[in-house]
Amino acid sequence: MSVLARRRDKQPSNIQHAADGSMALMEHLRELRTRLFRASVAIVLGLIVGYLLHTWVLKILQDPYCQISLKNATAANNGVLPQGWRCEFVALKVTDPLLLTLKISLWSGLIVSSPFWMYQLWAFVAPGLHRSERRWAYVFAGLAAPLFAAGAVLAFIVVSKGLEFLIGFINPNTSIMLEAMAYVDFVTGMMLVFGVAFEFPLGIMLANIAGIASGKRLLGWWRIAVFIFFVFAAIATPTADPFGMTFLALCMSLLYFGAVAFALVNDKRRGRNRPSYANIGDDETSALDDYDVEPVEAAAPVAAPTPLERRFDDIT
Repeated sequence: MSVLARRRDKQPSNIQHAADGSMALMEHLRELRTRLFRASVAIVLGLIVGYLLHTWVLKILQDPYCQISLKNATAANNGVLPQGWRCEFVALKVTDPLLLTLKISLWSGLIVSSPFWMYQLWAFVAPGLHRSERRWAYVFAGLAAPLFAAGAVLAFIVVSKGLEFLIGFINPNTSIMLEAMAYVDFVTGMMLVFGVAFEFPLGIMLANIAGIASGKRLLGWWRIAVFIFFVFAAIATPTADPFGMTFLALCMSLLYFGAVAFALVNDKRRGRNRPSYANIGDDETSALDDYDVEPVEAAAPVAAPTPLERRFDDIT
C-alpha cells in the first residue's frame, strides 16, 4: 500500500500535465468543461448564501439614505424623532421585489464564491504560462481582490457623502422617497466602476513586465495620467460636489505612482542581469568591445614536419 501511495503521489497534476504539452485537444476541452462546471456549482452555492444574506446586504446599502432621512426628519420635528417614522423605499413594479432580491443575492454570491471560481479560471490558464509568469499571476491575483474591495469601499463613502449633498437641496416642504431598484442599481454600479478603476495599476505593472512600457516612460507620462484620472473621476462620480471627484482622482494618482515605482525597480533589477549587448537589435551590428570576452593569445609556431625518409628505421 505504501508503494501504491508513493506512485500516486508522483503522478503529475492537471496543471503539470497540461504544461508539458502532453494533453490532447479533447483533454483540454474536457478540462475546460470540468472547470466551468465547478465554477458554476460554486456560483450557485454562493447564490444560495447570498439569498440568506440579502436582507442584511440590502440594509447596508440602504443605510446611507436612511441615516440622512432620519437626520432630516429629526431636524424638521425640532430635534425629536417623529412617531411612526420609517425608512421606506418605493417599488414601482410588481416584479421589483423579486428582481431586487435576486440581484442582491447574485452579487453577494459572486463575491462570496469569487476565490473558488477565480481559482478555476486561473487553473485553466496557468498551464499556458511560464514558471516566472505563474509567479506574477499569483502576485496579481493577490492584489486584485484588495484593490477592488478598496475601490468598492471608496464608492460607498462617495455615495454616502453625495446623497447628503444632493438631498440638501430639497425644499423643506417637499418629501422625497427613492425607488428601491434604481437606488440599488446606482450604488452597486458605482461600486463596480470604482472597483474596476482601482485595477488600473495592475495593467501598468503588466505592461512593464511584458516590456511594453519602461518606468522612465511611465514617469514621463504622469501629467497626462493625472489629467485622465480627474476627467474619469468627474464623469464617474455621480455627485456635483468636488470632494468625491477629487478623492477618487487622488487615490488613482497615488496608485499610478506606486505602479511607476514598481516599474522603475523592476527595470533596474532586470538591467542588472542583462548583458551589455541586450539593447542592440537583431538587425544591428555591435562592436567587439560590447562582448565581455577575454582576448585570445597568439598561437605558437608549429614545428616543421619530419621528412618521410626519417620516419622509418632500417628494419621497417
